[in-house]
Amino acid sequence: MLRHSQLNIFCCLVSHMANESRPCPCDIGDRFDYGGRGHEVQVEHIKAYICKPPAGTDKAVIVIHDIFGWQLPNTRYMADMLAANGYIAICPDFFVGQEAWKLSNDWASFDDWLKTRNAGKIDKEVDVILKYLSGQCGAKKTGVIGFCWGGAAVQHLMLKNPHLKTGVSLYGVIRFFEERSSLLHPTFFIFAEKDDHIPLEQVTQLKQKLEQNCKVDYEVKIYPGQTHGFVHRKREDINPQDKPYIEEGRKDMINWLNKYL
Repeated sequence: MLRHSQLNIFCCLVSHMANESRPCPCDIGDRFDYGGRGHEVQVEHIKAYICKPPAGTDKAVIVIHDIFGWQLPNTRYMADMLAANGYIAICPDFFVGQEAWKLSNDWASFDDWLKTRNAGKIDKEVDVILKYLSGQCGAKKTGVIGFCWGGAAVQHLMLKNPHLKTGVSLYGVIRFFEERSSLLHPTFFIFAEKDDHIPLEQVTQLKQKLEQNCKVDYEVKIYPGQTHGFVHRKREDINPQDKPYIEEGRKDMINWLNKYL
């Protein structure tokens, strides 16, 4: 697993913790001052960040960003981590040029903002990226991971897209696709025990529906004491008590991908 010192990560910006008065299903947490080891590419109508491992591989992972967009340093750090573990990692701009959410935005406008950024309407872009990965990068097996908004998108893709092999949904917003649970591919769901935006009752209901309807391998795991965004938002050394769970979440993500890709 990559360490922050290896990636030359410096200070984090101040945490901006979410509260219940905000309709946003995310909080920014600690934002890395991190430039990334990969580079940006243009794939048809989509901009994307891509990072490749030192050795050649035919395995790829599509990284789906949260509401803060494809340029968030934290998300690029996770893509680089995947590359360091042997995967071609690509994080496309699934907002396709529309602005990502900013903390300076008026939270009262969030619902209207979200209406034009539907996590269930990314199929065209995913097909374009899959074509690019197979044609330009030599990928033969592709999985997907996503955070929050992107985690919900992972669930959508695992219900629909036949070309992906597996997915990891990290604190995906359950309410976006709560009535659907017949997954096509093995899927790992990561949740935080103290997530203000995803109540544990929703997680329990998701597990029940998966038990009833799902015919492929899946796992739903809740990480004790953690809050929304813990796997890709917090620096391990900010809160020492959280460090084991952050590392565990990342290791679990990699292990799941290793198993099914």
